[in-house]
Amino acid sequence: MKDTSIKAALRCIELEKEALGAAADIVFLPEFAEAAKILASAPRIMTCASGTSGIAAKKFAHSLCCIERGAMFMSPSEAVHGGLGGIKREDAMVMVSRGGKTAELLPIIDVCLKKGVKLIAVTENYDSPLAKAADVVLPLKLKDEADPLNAMATSSFIQTIGIFDALLCALIEETDYTASMFALIHPGGAVGERLNK
Repeated sequence: MKDTSIKAALRCIELEKEALGAAADIVFLPEFAEAAKILASAPRIMTCASGTSGIAAKKFAHSLCCIERGAMFMSPSEAVHGGLGGIKREDAMVMVSRGGKTAELLPIIDVCLKKGVKLIAVTENYDSPLAKAADVVLPLKLKDEADPLNAMATSSFIQTIGIFDALLCALIEETDYTASMFALIHPGGAVGERLNK
């Protein structure tokens, strides 16, 4: 392996550690508490994003289901072809876009506003259409992506996952969710075996 390859790999780890560390600052923002409050009380939650951000959003929807918050991931293409019928007034939409102006998300933002859906945005661009439309903005705080091209969702993905996992942990406490409750809905695998002894 090239020396430059090893250096690139190590630099990636360092930048991603830094990005995850920066996520800790977000927990102390009043916006974080507001997002947790919305997610703890919303009848339904939808997450939506494109590309790698979509992977993070999909993982968050699954995590929310694991603590019995009714959540689902909706791809932008499915959302604009009728999928937005699954979200109603007082429900919550969690949308991720580093730049906040992903073209595929713009019509979805408009529908959320018209339907009276609570919109939680994860973005670094406060001047973006997403941030301006959102009820709550959870800010990404990044220097660079971790890849050598500074172009791929590496550090931003790690920070987004960190924010979502922090919200998950806060919601477990806010909703008094217990291991026995989780055991009921997770009978499978080693986790299910351990919890259901």
